[in-house]
Amino acid sequence: MIYVILSIIAASAFLALRFKKPQFLLIPILSIFIYFIVEIALVPAPFFDTLKFIFSLS
Repeated sequence: MIYVILSIIAASAFLALRFKKPQFLLIPILSIFIYFIVEIALVPAPFFDTLKFIFSLS
């Protein structure tokens, strides 16, 4: 998975420099956020209980 994220970062940096549009730099941030949400969803506990456990909000 680390290689996928690194390739997304490299591709978006290339596109941002090539087309001079900084919006492409949001792609790696969004992809890491989506990966984080998917990994939380794969935990067999309920979603919000998992979030409380991770961030110690209980």
